[in-house]
Amino acid sequence: MKYIVFILFTVLTNAAAQLMLKQGMLSLGPISFTGETFIVRIFQIVFSPWVFAGLVTFVISMASHLYVLSKVELSFAYPFLSLAYVAVAAFAYFIFHEDMNAWRIAGIGFICVGTIFIAQSGTSSHEGDALETAGATAKIGSPS
Repeated sequence: MKYIVFILFTVLTNAAAQLMLKQGMLSLGPISFTGETFIVRIFQIVFSPWVFAGLVTFVISMASHLYVLSKVELSFAYPFLSLAYVAVAAFAYFIFHEDMNAWRIAGIGFICVGTIFIAQSGTSSHEGDALETAGATAKIGSPS
């Protein structure tokens, strides 16, 4: 549980990236691609301020997630990323005035309950596993 701060940082940066990408695409308006303008349009999208900030935030989120994966089990860390759906839905409701109906609220509730169950399960660190494996290997390989 000592890495929960890094896990939550990953979740929040992931959600922030989504919100920035959405804002960027709203500011660009409807997009279309034609054969002649495809490459130019891709560069316009990627280098628009909100989209670029969202992509940079995704990189930060991924770096944080890689750190987390080096410390805790994947089956513990990965389900927490579902909390990004919760954050995105809530912020999209308030910022972009997107629909929040009973089905979405129920789904968000299930995500939260599932994440609480996973958090309660605890985790072991890879470092501890590596030490145990190294100790077992040393015992097997040593002459008796």
